[in-house]
This record gives sequence, C-alpha cells and structure tokens, in this order.
Amino acid sequence: MSDSADATSIPSRLGSDPGSLAGKGYAASARFSDVAIAYAILRVSLGANIFLHGLDRFLIGHAAFLAYLNHYFEHAHLISASSLPAFAAVLPYLETGFGLLVILGLATRFALIGGAFVMLCLVVGTNLAQDWIVSGLQLIYCFLYYYLLAHRDQNFLSLDRLFRR
Repeated sequence: MSDSADATSIPSRLGSDPGSLAGKGYAASARFSDVAIAYAILRVSLGANIFLHGLDRFLIGHAAFLAYLNHYFEHAHLISASSLPAFAAVLPYLETGFGLLVILGLATRFALIGGAFVMLCLVVGTNLAQDWIVSGLQLIYCFLYYYLLAHRDQNFLSLDRLFRR
C-alpha cells in the first residue's frame, strides 16, 4: 500500500471515536492534529472569556454589578427589577464555573450546554433592553457554544479525554 493511500484511509478508519484506534497508533496523531489543536484553542479562548466575565463581576462586587443591571434594564419593562438581585447573585458563579470547566475541558458537554443556556438568558434580556448591538455580539457566543458542542469529538486536548469521559 502506498503512503498516500494509507494517509487517505486514516480518516475513514477513525470514525467518530479516533481514540478507539489507540492500539493501531492513530490516537496520538488524532490527539495532536491541527483540528484537535484548533478546537482546544477555541475552547480555551471561549472558556477564558466567559471565566473572566464572571471573575470581573466578583471583583467589582455584588452591589456595583446590581447597580449596573438596574441601570441597564431600567427601560426593559418586561423584566422585573425585583428579579435582578437574584440574577446578579447567580450570574458570576455560573460564568466563572462554566468558563473554568470549558478552559479545562472538564465536563465539557455539561459546561457547554450550561453556558449556552446562560447565553440564551442574556440574549433574551439584552433584546428586552433593546440593545441590538450587544444582542448581535451575543449571537457570536451562541454560535461558538454550538460549534464546540457539535464538534466535541475533536476535544482531545482536555481533562475529559485524559479521564476518558
């Protein structure tokens, strides 16, 4: 068999779980492929961004974050001002937690789904505040969550893969 024929047959033999071919010598090449490295860079970048959003909310303090939310949503008549303190208390924990999990590639499926639901809440709130520019930017985050979740089979450089989860 020629080298080119062997190289072209690798993807078809890898199937949906390249790690299953560890005994055949393909796992290491799949783990460090350009696609796997690109996936890891995108995953860590999104995770760091989300983590730092949450961390910043902790650093400015609950009162300052709540004041920001009250001002931001003062014209969003469908959002009750009485719901904002609970949201301000929970959001930093969700962002920091999901962001850290995504960075590490630990419980990646859970973290991506959870983070996507947080984004859904933020998109709805931003639209109710009629901030169309920020809402459009949030759709980029939504797409990144979708992409990472849909291509999770490329999540080789992660704690999930290390622990075979």
